[in-house]
Amino acid sequence: MRHIGSFANEAQARFFTDFLLSRNIRSQLEAEPDRTWSIWIRDEDQIVEAQAALNRFLANPRSPEFEKAPEAAEQARQTEAEDLARYRKRIRSGRSLFVKFGSYGVGPLTFVLILACGFIAIAKAAGDAEWTRYLYISDPDGASGGFLPEVMHGQIWRLFTPILMHDDLGRDPLHLIFNMLWLYQLGSMIEARKNSLFLFGFIAVSAALSNVAQYRAHGPSFLGMSGVVYALAGYIWIRGKYDRASGLYLSPQNVAILLIWLVVCYTGLIGPIANTAHLVGLLTGMAWGGLAALIARQNPQ
Repeated sequence: MRHIGSFANEAQARFFTDFLLSRNIRSQLEAEPDRTWSIWIRDEDQIVEAQAALNRFLANPRSPEFEKAPEAAEQARQTEAEDLARYRKRIRSGRSLFVKFGSYGVGPLTFVLILACGFIAIAKAAGDAEWTRYLYISDPDGASGGFLPEVMHGQIWRLFTPILMHDDLGRDPLHLIFNMLWLYQLGSMIEARKNSLFLFGFIAVSAALSNVAQYRAHGPSFLGMSGVVYALAGYIWIRGKYDRASGLYLSPQNVAILLIWLVVCYTGLIGPIANTAHLVGLLTGMAWGGLAALIARQNPQ
C-alpha cells in the first residue's frame, strides 16, 4: 500500500474513499494521532490515478465529478456483499461467527440497541413483562393526573425508553424485525460517518421529541423504534441530498418506501400506529440534516 494524502475532516475523507471505490480503486482510511485521516491505496498500479483524483478533489470538492460518489459506492458495496454472501455459503470460518464492528459493519451503539430491543421483546413473549411498565413514557394504567407525572417526579428515562419496546412477538413479530432492519442500516451508516456519541445524542433528542408528541396526541400506550427510525432516515436523506461530502446517502427507493408507509399508516387501514411519533421523528431528522448541511456548505473544510 502507498499513502497518497491526508484529510483534516473525517467526513470528507470517507466521501473521497467512496469516490475511489466508485472508480474501483481500493483504498484504506486510517486515523492518525494528530486527528487527521490518511488515504492509502492498496494497488500500486492505481497510485497515479488515485493521486490525480485526490488533487482534483482538493481543488474542487463540489465538482459534479464527485456528486454521485456515495450512491455509486453503495452499489459497489452491495454487489461486493452479495458476492461475499454467496462465497460464505460455500465456506465458513471462525471469524464469520462474530459480528463485525465499525467501518461498514454494525456500529457498537446500534448493536447494543438491537440487543436491548430483542431482549425486551423476548422477555415480554416469555411473560416476564411486569417491569416493562416502567419503560412507558407514563404508566398506561396509572391513576396519576397531569402531564407526564412520572417524569415530573424524576423518572426521566421514560422520555426515551418507549423506543426499546415492541409489539408482542407472538402477535406481530414484524414490528420488531422491520424496525431493527432499518435501525441496523441507518444507525450503522451514521456511526460510520460520524461517531457513536453523535448517534447517541441524535437518538436521545429524536426519541424524546417524538415520544412526547405522541403522548400529547394519543396518551402513553405506544411503543417502538419507528419514530427514531424516521428521524434517522430524515437526517440521512436531507444531509446527503444537500451535502454530498457528508458521505450519507438514502436511495430514492427507500425514501419512497418510508413516505408511502407514513401515509398508509395515517389512513388507519393497518390498525393503531404511532403516527405522530413517525411524523415528528421525520421532521426532526430533516430539520437537523438540513441545518447540518447548511453549516457544512458555509464552512467547507
